[in-house]
Amino acid sequence: MTDADLQAEVEAWLTANWRGAPPREESFGRDPRAEWLAQVRDAGWAVPRWPRDWYGRELSAEQAKIVERAFAAAGAPGAGQDRSNLWANTALAHATDSFKRVIVPQLLAGEVGMCLLYSEPGAGSDLAAIRTRAEKVEGGWRVTGQKIWTSGAVIADYGMLIARTDWDVPKHRGISFFFLPMRQEGVEVRPLRQITDESHFNEVFITDAFVPDENLLGPLNGGWGVLQTALAYERSVMGDMARGARSGAAGAKGDHAMLELAREAGKLDDPAVRQDVAQVIAWRALNKLNTQRAKAELAQGTSSSIMSLGKLAMSRILHEEGRLRTELLGPESLLEGPDHPRAEDANFLSLNAYFTSIGGGTDQIQRNIIGERVLGLPKEPEIDRTIPFREVRAG
Repeated sequence: MTDADLQAEVEAWLTANWRGAPPREESFGRDPRAEWLAQVRDAGWAVPRWPRDWYGRELSAEQAKIVERAFAAAGAPGAGQDRSNLWANTALAHATDSFKRVIVPQLLAGEVGMCLLYSEPGAGSDLAAIRTRAEKVEGGWRVTGQKIWTSGAVIADYGMLIARTDWDVPKHRGISFFFLPMRQEGVEVRPLRQITDESHFNEVFITDAFVPDENLLGPLNGGWGVLQTALAYERSVMGDMARGARSGAAGAKGDHAMLELAREAGKLDDPAVRQDVAQVIAWRALNKLNTQRAKAELAQGTSSSIMSLGKLAMSRILHEEGRLRTELLGPESLLEGPDHPRAEDANFLSLNAYFTSIGGGTDQIQRNIIGERVLGLPKEPEIDRTIPFREVRAG
């Protein structure tokens, strides 16, 4: 199929089918656009790079972009999930065939809510130090442990879980990866109050919860490799986008928001301010190009260290935008509430920037990954990397 034929086909399909869909406000629960997303999935537009047996069209990366641009021009969601849907991409690469047949179509249509059960109170930056255990029983596994900083856990149907299944090997080699059913006895979710006065994060207590054998992704005790695939897609999404202003009353968005705010503050002629605004805009442009490069290198089922560059860059951009907004507003930034939307937005964005600095691996972890895997610098010493995890000392 030529590029022109493909563009004509996707545009004709959108003209015949796209009638609008309800907006999605949350990133984790069941998607209110599920009916439309199912249409997109069944037509092969959701994951055009994937095999035809898995709802794809086996298009090249360049032709897949034609599909994505056509959907973007129409304002229609659903295309390009082969680059952005971390749940479906991880399942396609590593799940059993029987489980894939059930879960992948549901994930592409947003028919199930998902969350990430990775971090623990004693294993945040060092995820290989997890102590949540999964013990083999007939037909599956019994899981006991505690997870924290879990977005969307209250409304999730499944959690992508890492748990320790072998305590007598070094820490990275005794971990397995599961899709844990969340709506069962033995899974308790407690919301955590954030500095932004929201409760997107949760603490999850798991007590003897059951996960079927077919929900194991990848080989037994090979979950660390599966996790790297999932983290690469998560960092890709976080490097691509971030939450905007909360009030919705600040007018322009993106680069234009910074320019408009500087103009309203009467500081756009200040050369120092112009330089700061230009720096943020340049960082955003560079990060967009770098993320496109990283995604082009990300083959199905693999991970890319370059994703860490985009994730780290977005964290820096958000912190700098928060600082610059506060500086432009001056004393007005001390105000808050709906009567002061510009100050409300500046304070929210400054505080919320720390979410991007932590989620998907802290900024410090991204710097380690970039140093070791991109720049080829020596690895940091890990005295517990080669000893059985049962012998690792814990505080």
